[in-house]
Amino acid sequence: MARQTVALFFGGVSSEHSISCLTAGSVARAIDADRFDVVGVGITRDGCWIRIDSEELAAYEVVDGHLPEVAPDRPAAVLVPAPGGAAIATLVAGRLADVVPFDVAFALLHGPFGEDGTIQGLFEMHGVHYVGAGVAASAIGMDKDLMKRAMAAAGLPVGPWVTITPARWRDDRDGALREVGRLSYPLFVKPARGGSSLGIVKVDAPDGLLAAIEQARRFDPKVIVEQGFTGVREIEVAVLEDLSGPPRTSFPGEVLMHDPDAYYDFEAKYLPEEQVTLEVPARLDDTALAAIQELAGRTFSAMAVEGLARVDLFLDADDKPWVNELNTMPGFTRLSMFPMMWAASGLDYTALISTLIDLAARRPLGLR
Repeated sequence: MARQTVALFFGGVSSEHSISCLTAGSVARAIDADRFDVVGVGITRDGCWIRIDSEELAAYEVVDGHLPEVAPDRPAAVLVPAPGGAAIATLVAGRLADVVPFDVAFALLHGPFGEDGTIQGLFEMHGVHYVGAGVAASAIGMDKDLMKRAMAAAGLPVGPWVTITPARWRDDRDGALREVGRLSYPLFVKPARGGSSLGIVKVDAPDGLLAAIEQARRFDPKVIVEQGFTGVREIEVAVLEDLSGPPRTSFPGEVLMHDPDAYYDFEAKYLPEEQVTLEVPARLDDTALAAIQELAGRTFSAMAVEGLARVDLFLDADDKPWVNELNTMPGFTRLSMFPMMWAASGLDYTALISTLIDLAARRPLGLR
């Protein structure tokens, strides 16, 4: 098999910058060095593209509780056209140097301006093969309101929610609050276009609602308010595209919070030692397992996702699964749920990375 060059894009301007760096470091350490060369492109918090060598990238880890981030004092990186696709070049004194063509782009960007179809559109315009969902699926998957609308239109089981746009919060705040008042507590107030559970607030009574909305608006001026599910199990399924058939679904995993009143927030996801247990595979009977995997695969297809996704579901007391969210670029460190679920299903981390790159390389360019 011919050796390929993979360009890893990471960092970014969203609030998930450091999580993206952590993911990129994990992938750089695990990628099959016998098959792939790596070119690193870090995006600083203010949007500058920086060339990061593979050794520095592989050192991105949590150190003394601090997450890594892209340092700005590195050579500037530029995406330039190249025969059959694109290349990464270094900008030195106004001239392009060290031009390296690459075969596949792997955008390990979480959140807006990376996971939301923006960089995917850039890749499309350059004729670049890239890992993961296309422009439309990425954009819809990033916006929890649009995602839930699309899921409901496809007949997928989703819970009640209310969307509060910036214009509505400005012009019809009382109307928005009355609509929210028709939901049952507890409520979850979320930034519409955020990830990693940043800015999410659980509200148990009406007197906490206004503060929760303002907290979520610090991360995104568009907010959704979801009716919380109670007495349910929180189940996740990893899904992979299959170019010759229906999507592949992993064994599910279950999020088990140690405190029954807590929820799976940012700290629980990334500093989880004493807050949460991730049970992979989840303990499910055959009927529940089949229903969950079927719904996860149907959700992936209905949302027209390519490459990969993690589908988050709730399993109620009657063993009925409900779709909570779909994530087109899930957490992807070795200890994240997506790789853990595939490892439990027989596909280890390095093989999973290779599979995603191979899927991207085989996927046709242009409209499809």
